[in-house]
Amino acid sequence: MLLRKVAKISSCVGLVALGALAVNWNTTPAAPAHGVSPQILIGPQAVPMAAGSPAYGLFQCNVGLFEPDEACYDPYQMRHAYGVDNLISAGYDGTGQTIVIIDAFRYAALTTQVDYFSNFYGLPPSSAFLTQYTPDGVPPQNSGWAGEITLDVEWAHAIAPGAKVALVLAKSSSDNDILSAIQYAVDNNLGDVISMSFGENEGCLDPATVTAWHNVFAQATQKGMTLFASSGDQGASQQTCDGNSWTLAPSHPASDPLVSGVGGTELHAAHYCLASLGCNPATSPAAGTYSDEIAWNELLCADAACDLVESESTGGGFSVVFDAPPFQKSQVKKTKGRAVPDVAYNAAIYHGVLTRFQGQWNLFGGTSAGSPQWAAITAIADQVAGHRLGYLNKAFYQIGQTPPNYAPSFHDITSGNNSVLEVDASNTDVEVDGYAAGLGWDATTGLGSPKVDGIVGRLIALTSPGDGVSAIATSQPHGNGKKGFAGTKQAH
Repeated sequence: MLLRKVAKISSCVGLVALGALAVNWNTTPAAPAHGVSPQILIGPQAVPMAAGSPAYGLFQCNVGLFEPDEACYDPYQMRHAYGVDNLISAGYDGTGQTIVIIDAFRYAALTTQVDYFSNFYGLPPSSAFLTQYTPDGVPPQNSGWAGEITLDVEWAHAIAPGAKVALVLAKSSSDNDILSAIQYAVDNNLGDVISMSFGENEGCLDPATVTAWHNVFAQATQKGMTLFASSGDQGASQQTCDGNSWTLAPSHPASDPLVSGVGGTELHAAHYCLASLGCNPATSPAAGTYSDEIAWNELLCADAACDLVESESTGGGFSVVFDAPPFQKSQVKKTKGRAVPDVAYNAAIYHGVLTRFQGQWNLFGGTSAGSPQWAAITAIADQVAGHRLGYLNKAFYQIGQTPPNYAPSFHDITSGNNSVLEVDASNTDVEVDGYAAGLGWDATTGLGSPKVDGIVGRLIALTSPGDGVSAIATSQPHGNGKKGFAGTKQAH
């Protein structure tokens, strides 16, 4: 397998921002801290095309002038790949809806980057859609979370350009501070759907902390808010509670049954076809035309000399804190625990989304990319329905039960796995065996990635206010036999 160098902005045990990847990182796990932190992955810088581009500009990775089997995607490609463009063409772009994004710390240059991104792609500026909230005081800047914040805002906006975005920033990455930010968003009913691109080993949380998070999610569900969380970037593994190694575990809050967990894929979709490069547009598929997907699992150089190698892969597995919910029992066999993820979205680094950050364009990957885009899709669905759809997990699995509903609604990803190779605190390899993709639901990509123009109508038909009420009644957490702590969330 080709080894690639990617910078990973990772933090200690706790919540990890699930999404952006960047170049050159230190893989030694930090000591555990009490808080939530991002786990974002930022890939290589994108090289612009000199000529022959659409008005908004193209990059070499948009047209196949990159290393073999590598690509990048702009908003128009992503919309087309998953069928969002058909709804936008019909007038459904999220207008009248609000996406709540929860992150930690802040990025002072955010609006500058977002406005550059928006102007480049012909989208409304930040003044038209973005409001930032700091309910517990203005937090300090943090380089690890800056990329996560940028990815979340730009790509929620790219998919639902008519929707408002309420960015709620916790004063730190501690579980308690992140929870306070979510509580503020729920108490003030800031939006229709909440995106959380972070996570941590659920087994490292004490029961009181898990219950506190679950109670806030129950309040959001009662108000008809939809909840999404990224499933993680270290495959079937999470850091051990001391931060020194890796163990088989799912990521919280994606493992909470009131939340829809978003796993990761590697999307293969059409490049832009330029006659100046010898491509014939008349015989080539439109840019972004869907080809196929596999479970996201990339092997990367973890240091400059490539002496250390690590995997980045879609999170997934089975909870020891939450029992298997009723909605999963028909399709997830032989498990007593809540299974993660529920759905999936492109998360690959070297098939990443173009993101404007720190004055340049980079490919961003990680499951953080999926949570805000699924939130944007839900905002569009809410607009089509004329009301909040609210809790979606029951409807997702109802769709998955029957081929006539499933095939037009989801891309079923059947290839790949989320077994990973990680490096512990002593620079020793740690292999964690994960799960394989297969027909229907699996613990790598859930039910699959969306066919948006097919799934929206079915979600509207199959959701009801009672879904959330019944989910709350059957989803209380229980002890896992371990004494944990209130930790930190990492960006995924």
